[in-house]
Amino acid sequence: MSIDWAALGQVFGVTLAVTVGIVGLFTVGIVGTSRRPQPEGAAAAVAAPGAGARTGAVAAFALCAAAVAYGIYLIVAA
Repeated sequence: MSIDWAALGQVFGVTLAVTVGIVGLFTVGIVGTSRRPQPEGAAAAVAAPGAGARTGAVAAFALCAAAVAYGIYLIVAA
């Protein structure tokens, strides 16, 4: 039995990069939908995120879902 270390290293590298990328995208989505405090001197309420932030968050979540769906497709289609 022979182990192809170069191929194993490539799989490890791609897996690490994709995992960090998906977690980063999900984090962007969470930050985009989170509420932020009002400036000092304003009421104690919190402000909802702007339309641009919410659109970016939805796009980030959609990309995460697409990556997960593609991974499931790769597993099932094989």
